[in-house]
Amino acid sequence: MNPIVLIPARMAATRLPNKPLADIGGLPMVVRVLNQALAAGVGPVAVAAGDREIALAVQAAGGTAVLTDPDLPSGSDRILAALAELDPGFEHDVVINLQGDMPFVDPAILADCARLLKEFGDADIATVVAPEASPADRANPDVVKAVLAMEDDGQSGRALYFTRSTLYGDGPVWRHIGIYGYRREALEAFNAAAPSPLEKREKLEQLRALELGLTIRAAVAAHAPISVDNPSDLEAARQAAGK
Repeated sequence: MNPIVLIPARMAATRLPNKPLADIGGLPMVVRVLNQALAAGVGPVAVAAGDREIALAVQAAGGTAVLTDPDLPSGSDRILAALAELDPGFEHDVVINLQGDMPFVDPAILADCARLLKEFGDADIATVVAPEASPADRANPDVVKAVLAMEDDGQSGRALYFTRSTLYGDGPVWRHIGIYGYRREALEAFNAAAPSPLEKREKLEQLRALELGLTIRAAVAAHAPISVDNPSDLEAARQAAGK
C-alpha cells in the first residue's frame, strides 16, 4: 500500500467560523492537526484547503496545502479535488481522511486505519471507534454509535451499522470517530453515489458506504480525541494545550 493523508478544512463552519485558524497553544488548529498526521508516519500529508488563508497558514508552517473550490459540498469532495492535483498518476492507492478539527488526535489512530486495510483484504474503508465516555452517551443523538461484529481479539470489528439512536442491552457501546481510510476506488465510488436513504434518515454519510455494499472495518482506540465543534470545545482544547 502507498497511503496519503489528506485533511479537509474550510473557514465557513456554522458553529465556529474560522475554526481552522483558531489559536491553540500558539498554533493554528489546522497546523496542530497537520503535525499529528506527520507524526503518524503513514505517508505524505497535505491539507485540502477551501480558503486561501488556510493554505497560507499551512505553508507558513512548512506544510503542503492544495487550494480547492470553496463551494465543494463535502470533505470527501475536497479531498478528491486535492488528490487529483497531488496525485494524477494514481500512485497513492489508500487515502486517509483526517478531519481538521482534531488538534490532539493520536498518530497511532491514523496508523491503525492503514493497518486495517493492509490486514483485511475485504475492507474497503477503515475507521476508528472508542468506548463510550459515560452512560449518557447511549442516549445522546450527537454521539454516533457504531454497531460492530468484533474480531476475537476485541481490537477491531466489521461495521454492521451506525446510528444516533439509543442502544440498549449489555455490552460495549462504541463511539464512532470520524476518521476514515479509503481504498482509492472505494472513495471514488462513495463520492460518485447519491446520498442514500439511511444516510438521509440518520444524517450519517458512512451509511451510504454500507448501502453501496462497501465493507467498513473499525479499530478500537483507547479514547476519543478532542473534537472542536463550538466555542466551549475550543476552550477545552486550549486548556489541554496548557494555555
